[in-house]
Amino acid sequence: TSLLPCFSPPIPVASCLSNLFSSPPLAGDITQKGYEKKRSKLIGAFLPQAPGMDPSVPHERRTPVTPGSSSRYHRRRSSGSRDERYRSDVHTEAVQAALAKQRERGKMAVPMPSKRRSLVVQSSMDAYTPPDTSSGSEEEGSMQGEGTPTSSQGSINMENWISRAIHGSTTSSTTSSSSTQSGGSGAASRLADVMGQTHLGKSENHSTPPDVTSYTTDSIQVERPQGSTTASRATPKYGNAELMETGDGVPVGGRVSAKIQQLVNTLKRPKRPPLREFFVDDFEELLEVQQPDPNQPRAEGAQMLAMRGEQLGVVTNWPPSLEAALQRWGTISPKAPCLTTMDTNGKPLYILTYGKLWVRSMKVAYNILHKLGSKQEPMVRPGDRVALVFPNNDPAAFMVAFYGCLLAELVPVPIEVPLTRKDAGSQQIGFLLGSCGVTVALTSDACHKGLPKSTTGEIPQFKGWPKLLWFVTESKHLSKPPRDWFPHIKDANNDTAYIEYKTCKDGSVLGVTVMRMALLTHCQALTQSCGYTEAETIVNVLDFKKDVGLWHGILTSVMNMMHVISIPYSLMKVNPLSWIQKVCQYKAKVACVKSRDMHWALVAHKDQRDINLSSLRMLVVADGSNPWSISSCDAFLNVFQSKGLKPEVICPCASSPEALTVAIRRPTDDSNQPPGRGVLSMQGLSHGVIRVDSEEKLSVLTLQDVGTAMPGALMCVVKPDGVPQLCKTDEIGELCVCSVATGTSYYGLSGMTKNTFEVFPMNSVGAPISEYPFTRTGLLGFVGPGGLCFIAGKMDGLMVVGGRRHNADDIVATALAVEPMKFVYRGRIAVFSITVLHDERIVVVAEQRPDSTEEDSFQWMSRVLQAIDGIHQVGVYCLALVPSNTLPKTPLGGIHLSETKQLFLEGSLHPCNVLMCPHTCVTNLPKPRQKQPEIGPASVMVGNLVSGKRIAQASGRDLGQMEDNDQARKVCFLFLSEVLQWRAQTTPDHVLYTLLNSRGTIASSLSCVQLHKRAEKIATMLAERGHLQDGDHVALVYPPGIDLIAAFYGCLYAGCVPITVRPPHPQNIATTLPTVKMIVEVSRSACMMTTAVICKLLRSKEASAAVDVRTWPPVLDTDDLPKKKPPLLYKPSNPDTLAYLDFSVSTTGMLAGVKMSHTATSAFCRSIKLQCELYPSREVAICLDPYCGLGFVIWCLCSVYSGHQSILIPPSELEVNPALWLLAVSQYKVRDTFCSYSVMELCTKGLGLQTDSLKSRGLDLSRVRTCVVVAEERPRIALTQSFSKLFKDLGLHPRAVSTSFGCRVNLAICLQPHRLGKLADQGTSGPDPTTVYVDMRALRHDRERGILPGVRIIIANPETKGPLGDSHLGEIWVCSGHNASGYFTVYGDEALQSDHFNSRLSFGDTQTIWARTGYLGFLRRTELTDASGERHDALYVVGALDEAMELRGMRYHPIDIETSVIRTHKSITECAVFTWTNLLVVVVELDGSEQEALDLVPLVTNVVLEEHYLIVGVVVVVDIGVIPINSRGEKQRMHLRDGFLADQLDPIYVAYNM
Repeated sequence: TSLLPCFSPPIPVASCLSNLFSSPPLAGDITQKGYEKKRSKLIGAFLPQAPGMDPSVPHERRTPVTPGSSSRYHRRRSSGSRDERYRSDVHTEAVQAALAKQRERGKMAVPMPSKRRSLVVQSSMDAYTPPDTSSGSEEEGSMQGEGTPTSSQGSINMENWISRAIHGSTTSSTTSSSSTQSGGSGAASRLADVMGQTHLGKSENHSTPPDVTSYTTDSIQVERPQGSTTASRATPKYGNAELMETGDGVPVGGRVSAKIQQLVNTLKRPKRPPLREFFVDDFEELLEVQQPDPNQPRAEGAQMLAMRGEQLGVVTNWPPSLEAALQRWGTISPKAPCLTTMDTNGKPLYILTYGKLWVRSMKVAYNILHKLGSKQEPMVRPGDRVALVFPNNDPAAFMVAFYGCLLAELVPVPIEVPLTRKDAGSQQIGFLLGSCGVTVALTSDACHKGLPKSTTGEIPQFKGWPKLLWFVTESKHLSKPPRDWFPHIKDANNDTAYIEYKTCKDGSVLGVTVMRMALLTHCQALTQSCGYTEAETIVNVLDFKKDVGLWHGILTSVMNMMHVISIPYSLMKVNPLSWIQKVCQYKAKVACVKSRDMHWALVAHKDQRDINLSSLRMLVVADGSNPWSISSCDAFLNVFQSKGLKPEVICPCASSPEALTVAIRRPTDDSNQPPGRGVLSMQGLSHGVIRVDSEEKLSVLTLQDVGTAMPGALMCVVKPDGVPQLCKTDEIGELCVCSVATGTSYYGLSGMTKNTFEVFPMNSVGAPISEYPFTRTGLLGFVGPGGLCFIAGKMDGLMVVGGRRHNADDIVATALAVEPMKFVYRGRIAVFSITVLHDERIVVVAEQRPDSTEEDSFQWMSRVLQAIDGIHQVGVYCLALVPSNTLPKTPLGGIHLSETKQLFLEGSLHPCNVLMCPHTCVTNLPKPRQKQPEIGPASVMVGNLVSGKRIAQASGRDLGQMEDNDQARKVCFLFLSEVLQWRAQTTPDHVLYTLLNSRGTIASSLSCVQLHKRAEKIATMLAERGHLQDGDHVALVYPPGIDLIAAFYGCLYAGCVPITVRPPHPQNIATTLPTVKMIVEVSRSACMMTTAVICKLLRSKEASAAVDVRTWPPVLDTDDLPKKKPPLLYKPSNPDTLAYLDFSVSTTGMLAGVKMSHTATSAFCRSIKLQCELYPSREVAICLDPYCGLGFVIWCLCSVYSGHQSILIPPSELEVNPALWLLAVSQYKVRDTFCSYSVMELCTKGLGLQTDSLKSRGLDLSRVRTCVVVAEERPRIALTQSFSKLFKDLGLHPRAVSTSFGCRVNLAICLQPHRLGKLADQGTSGPDPTTVYVDMRALRHDRERGILPGVRIIIANPETKGPLGDSHLGEIWVCSGHNASGYFTVYGDEALQSDHFNSRLSFGDTQTIWARTGYLGFLRRTELTDASGERHDALYVVGALDEAMELRGMRYHPIDIETSVIRTHKSITECAVFTWTNLLVVVVELDGSEQEALDLVPLVTNVVLEEHYLIVGVVVVVDIGVIPINSRGEKQRMHLRDGFLADQLDPIYVAYNM
């Protein structure tokens, strides 16, 4: 393999095979076929050619291998173009060793994320640009993606490319398809084939990529749940698990659980940093700072001494200022060449002589000063700032403009051309211009033409930019200065010469001001240290607008009348050897490059015989301060030494915008003195100390010196944070420089200026070491023996994790050393830290190559994690891969770090792969909580106080004392059937019920007598056709409406026990009918009553496919009633017999039927009547599902009991017309209305933008005094508040909206309609609702509820059953007349204890019988008084006990975590959490493109850590409507959990956090 050349695709066969065998695939994720396919794909590339020949590189590109070092160099580079900036053979070997070590320790089995098929194909296809179009190569450090752009790359034909694309990316982790690769002609149809083969049984896992919603013919239709209030919520398809297989016939069932098991096993492995124990206070959880390890290395050296550079020897003929130099050369030797520019073919485009530069600069100076504005009011005056906007390929125009500004005494601010690309930092640059007060921008003709224009031809104002006048500097546009005008040339002084922009770590842009004196001194210092002489030739590859490129190529060159050959970036991209060729051609003495230019030259270097570098006396490496540049320097010397390159020529330098050139290695002729090298231990560096490599050979950083301090400068090293104290000799710190030649301030920012430019370093006793201020350079390093400076990194790249310091560049280097590198682009890796839970966490983002498969990338990612862990002993919090060309770029093509970080944090990076490792990184969680001691029986009971606390108990008003002046009160009825008969006699024509249709018109209505007569006929029917005895159970299967009510009273008249059942959904029989069947069977119904339509549905073909139709009990159709009335109406003998059964599915997914006796039913109606003040003249609008709980009671029972008119609005009609409910409330001038959360949500989402149009239609909610939300859960504060705010404009009073709370045991405990009337009239008024902020995390728990009359409440400890004190959280127990009398049957949990209905306290009041609600809450005395003048007890409901999750010794309520998660990103519409094997699983519904799915994973993990101190184990991203919701709008988290574990959710993405 050593003979293989190392250009783009070829990989040595051995490494290929080892790659195949060394990494066993994760169980269950790659099938045998997939494995064989991968194998043949890897080997296939090598079979057809002669051995060792490379398919994609034409013959003439082959390099005869030169003996010696260079061949070794070549052989090592096995995978395409290594980014030489970060290349180090030693480091690569170290990383391999570290990985091997990890393998010995036991492979970390990282469960691979599952990704939906369409997401895989889509994301890959989007990214498929052919191998490298120009857009792909804007980045630093990668040359046209792979190797060099040669004809061979163009020759990969498009079709082949597409077919490769499809082939490489369809093998997702959930299904390994077995397509075969072939030519690309039918690529699209083959894509369909591949999709066809991986058809997953009946689950909708196989939509073709673009359209995620279409389904093929044999799959189930999208289903709408029956009567569901939101059309979009398709019910999840659980159930058909046995049908689900992948294309290869691998059953899918156990995969999710297997992965979770794998994750659990991996997490059980001991972590390296042990979890510290923390002191936990009772009130707040303290996250302690990690205690430093006593064994960590500490600095032991003596305090360093400041280093002085050599004397700046002023030569007599040095000019007094730079303008003076220009004047001298422009007049003495006007023909001398100053600057040669190149076109993209490398031909000289233009030669600017000193004469032309002088004349044109004068012309620019004159025109700016005299031709802008008017004579009296010139636009710019000396001292003003002016923007210079020139493209990178036009240094001549830039140079003329820059010197024009110096001559006119203006301050140039060079910036990048805006909007060349979607330029990442353009807005911040605008802020800089604004703060500098820039009003004029100088630019070239070509650039001006290229700027975006409005229709009128004007240049628009860029985002964040001030208004600018664009001024073109080409001579032909300018008028000649008059003979007598001459620029004022002064000696250098302390006026500002220019402002250089600098982008900070957070993306903000600062302007560093440089004075004219500093400018001149800096040029002199560079001239002296580089030994520049007149008329030397210098080749410059760097950006001439700033930094080293500006200092050498524009400024110092003019001082010495040198000739600069400027190589534009665009030429380097086409021909990376161009700068070497120009050095040869012009016999240049000096070249200014970056390490990437050396690297590119190496990669592209063909054995060109004419290369001769012996003329070079100095090769300035501008980024020599990047510790990883050393490998480029070594490799470059290795290859080009044979071409005349002398070793001492390579001169790395260190610089920063604030301190200008900090240090530079001098070009010595004395080749005996080798340059300085330091091989340092990374472990030591992370603690800030210098340790020569210890026995741990793996983690080392090799540094090269960047020479000594500049002439005339004083340099020292201070501690990076806190007081600027001098470091010890073996300590790493920030370099500071005291010199005339540095910047003086950040323009307009005095505070930051003081901290950076006016630093007074202190010695150990706290005395300043110099009376002059130093400037911080932003570079981290130390001064070694002989005054040599070594740079270990930048302050900007510093990440402090767990008290240890890591450098972003080092982490990048380690990631890049992980082989094989063929999955990501070198030079396109961003490393930054984000703060989560009071510590920095490392994030690595890389661009993935379009042809790498999921498995490849994932394998690479897990190896990167292990490598970084092995070398740096630090965990990576998040590793993300994005599609190629999607990271934001800086103008010169590097990665824009702060913008990348910003995108990551706001969830718009759109990665295609994410691996989060919170379990391994986050070690500062608080200690798990110990249980608090509860009040025990031993405590002295004094009245109602338990050890100093009031016992938490409260009650509603006493029913007995209350006046009920209604007639019905006097005739005391125990039975609803009697109340109805009484009303039919006394007020026969009073309308009780009005049903509205979706248009808002009356569909039907019932008066007292009509209802009575209808009920009689139904009773007859039951007796005659159904042959039922009294006490038989009857299932009522009706849509919401009047038939249901009539059938209910018919049952009571016949003495049967009714059970209301939601009818099956016609579009979705398969999933809804089995529930109906189950309720009918469990309730032991003797017969069913329903409408003709539903009768037909029950006998349909679809129905028989879903259930066994033969086992239905008899079905009676009430649309066809007998004419006669029954001989005798049934009168129950005992009020404690059953009135009806209330069946529903709880939030934990259990089906339970609750027995309601006649007594309880009447008591219930009476409590509601009193609490809501209902009487016959009232109208109440009801928009609820009438099947169970409070919804059923309010819909069916209350009107008959209290006599008020109920306006019934079926929630399903709101799907057609969302405004129906509110329009009815307005039209009927209703004062009281009841609804559910789903109805409220539908109105909030559906009518949010229509409030104005509704207002114009006359919608008026000002008469509403109570709008009660009926629910069995903690109030959803956010929803009720947004509803109130939204409809405030339509007259809704903010206090009208309130919530109720009921549970299976007691269908309504609290109901609080708020009163808005005059308090004197309504003495029964309850106090205002309050919101408490509970728990130090300020979790908003709850709205308060007015407790219903006749209800007593106590809070008990669910384990010990002892009473709890005021404000203590415990289970809510109730005692009231309308408690249910027991469970009828509980389906799914036969052993449910009877103590739900008759529990007693273990001590205290042990006589009263209580019913346990199963909900956690607390009682709290409020400061408010109720009507009787007593202070009011408020009940706060926190959540269901069944759903509370015990994690780390604390009890968490799903809703709190869900609320946090929903807030974190705009695309998360709903969220549900549950635990599995102590892992927290978060399921989020994504409302957006599938590309956003992976953005959510880090955001969800961050927010749960920050707000709840919990680590999320699994993040599941699903479509809208997958989280199952029961009829009351509550999430069914347990169903969801079962569906997830059985792999039935068809998730878009599942991430397993490590």
